Amino acid sequence: MDLLKLDGQTTSLIIGCRVGAPPHCLYWGSKILGDESALDVAALTTRQGAHGVADEAIPASLAMEYGLGLSGPSGFSAHRNGRDWGSLFNVQSAALRGNSIKIECADERTALRLTYDIEMYADCDVVTFRSSITNEGAVLTIDEAMTVTLPIPQHFSDLIGFSGRWTKEFETHRFNRPIGSWLRENRKGRTSHDSFPAMILCAPETSEAHGEAIGLHFAWSGNHRLRVDTISDGRCFAGLGALFFPGEMSVAPGETFALPAVVGSYVSDGLNRLSQNFQAHVRCSILSPAMRAKPRPVHYNIWEAVYFDHDTERLKALATRAAALGVERFVLDDGWFGARRDDRAGLGDWDVSPDVYPEGLGPLIDHVVGLGMEMGIWFEPEMVNPDSDLFRAHPDWVQEIDGLPQIPFRNQNVLDISRPEVAAYLFEKIDAILSEYPISYVKWDMNRDLSHPGGQDGKAVGHAHTLALYDLLDRIRAKHPTVEIESCASGGGRIDYGVLARADRVWTSDCNDAIDRQSIQRGASHFLPLEVLGAHVGPGICHQTGRRLSMAMRAGTAIMGHMGLELNLLKEPEAELEQLQQAIALYKANRHLLHHGRLFRLSLPPHMLASIIVAEDQSEALLSIAYLTTEPNVLPPVLKLMGLTPDTRYQLELVWPQGWQPVMSPDVLNALET
Repeated sequence: MDLLKLDGQTTSLIIGCRVGAPPHCLYWGSKILGDESALDVAALTTRQGAHGVADEAIPASLAMEYGLGLSGPSGFSAHRNGRDWGSLFNVQSAALRGNSIKIECADERTALRLTYDIEMYADCDVVTFRSSITNEGAVLTIDEAMTVTLPIPQHFSDLIGFSGRWTKEFETHRFNRPIGSWLRENRKGRTSHDSFPAMILCAPETSEAHGEAIGLHFAWSGNHRLRVDTISDGRCFAGLGALFFPGEMSVAPGETFALPAVVGSYVSDGLNRLSQNFQAHVRCSILSPAMRAKPRPVHYNIWEAVYFDHDTERLKALATRAAALGVERFVLDDGWFGARRDDRAGLGDWDVSPDVYPEGLGPLIDHVVGLGMEMGIWFEPEMVNPDSDLFRAHPDWVQEIDGLPQIPFRNQNVLDISRPEVAAYLFEKIDAILSEYPISYVKWDMNRDLSHPGGQDGKAVGHAHTLALYDLLDRIRAKHPTVEIESCASGGGRIDYGVLARADRVWTSDCNDAIDRQSIQRGASHFLPLEVLGAHVGPGICHQTGRRLSMAMRAGTAIMGHMGLELNLLKEPEAELEQLQQAIALYKANRHLLHHGRLFRLSLPPHMLASIIVAEDQSEALLSIAYLTTEPNVLPPVLKLMGLTPDTRYQLELVWPQGWQPVMSPDVLNALET
């Protein structure tokens, strides 16, 4: 058997690549030294047959194609008018190139070629899997295509998945992996609020600090399918791939179709280490190096302060107040263009409103920049209101299914940006604004699902929409390389590594309730570093939940991300503004630690959430403790900190809330100081 091995710092991945046989993952686990040891692993994976199964053991493959004859999970399903559906991809060549493997497979019977590119990022023990299909016959229809299907160790009996809803993203669920199939499918045209495309499989004893786990993320911003299959012989497989509407994916003769990447990592020492691997990969290999090197500026977004009620002088006053607090970026949200006085009209008409801004945006932007702040602006390019000049001129530009009415959703329809003329129009409008004004930041929003993603020829364009989005973002970044982009989709509806390769920040959730935000940000931290998680200080009474929270809680929660503000600074009490100013100063003083350190989630009873960010050299750390409900016991639990060096004596200092006084003596912090 031909084996190719990739090594990370602490892990090894072994792929079986024998010519004339399907490629398969033989081993993914703790590091194995030497090629002979890899051969021993191959011998150890051999299993004795038994009655009631095929006479010869049917191996798995990376594609899990029908031609294998293995009843169970399907990873690749394609046909030509019902024929050529039983592909079997055998290796033609395989090569180890540095820390990557390239495998060329073919099936001459069905005239298809399958290529795998597998790369180990050794510094963070992260592996990326990429695959592509080349059609060498007549037009091919692909019904299902997992980028890769991987074996999961049988003792990994726990599965951690992510769900949620609008304003409640990144809900984490851990349960026992079932016999049969666990399946998550998303057809919303964006990553969605309720199906973050990732999973973690682990041993039942695995915790934040201990135990084995494999994490897998599908780096794609559109429809997806995640599945875990446990078949009757005890084997378990995990597959991640794009989800297609009927007849959506046709591959022409000679055409190659590239599947989105799967990003994975194995650890033997707990879920915190797994998260740190993914966070390091985002920092080092996905985010723009130039933007990564820049400190994350404190935002002020005007949305919850004014909504659609724009007035230049009031906005100038808000900017003045924000700058005085230490804010570094002012973001003009929805309502600056066309007839956009509410959410029922104007979307798609990306020209500055002469009614609201008779002198253009220049006076406001000059004021903002003159205060030493950067200027940001909001777009929702993929959508259009029926009550807009754009729709009246081009009603045929929207996605639809012939003969069916549009699904009501935020008073807006979806533009078919896969049409070149639509993408060209949007690029022209966005480019014009970014070229005319000194804007350094774009909030790119998407406020509805793709309910009927049909194109002009009647075929589905869900997959094409995401590809067109990537192309449009790439064009804008190429033309305006210093402009930062935030991925927002009514909050956390489009968050994944695919869009992060083209954006610099995500809007984690539309919920600015600090209690709910604690859980949202904790869930997101399994795969995302803090610096990309937009986290804003909202009003005293949260607009989404109606809950009243202190400034100490609101600001303390926002510090643990990419900090921003989203409240009416002209109406806040002076005492709260003073406290907010202190929080901004604290964030600035510690953002290098927050955004470059290693995050450890602490395990505590459910009424509390805590995490600690430790500097790379372990010389300092920032500990955050939040009560979600009141303490059920008279005395709080003892915290077991992580990531610190055991032979170092650390000085504990309370940095937030400032001026806090204990209700009763002794004052533990001051006692420690003495």
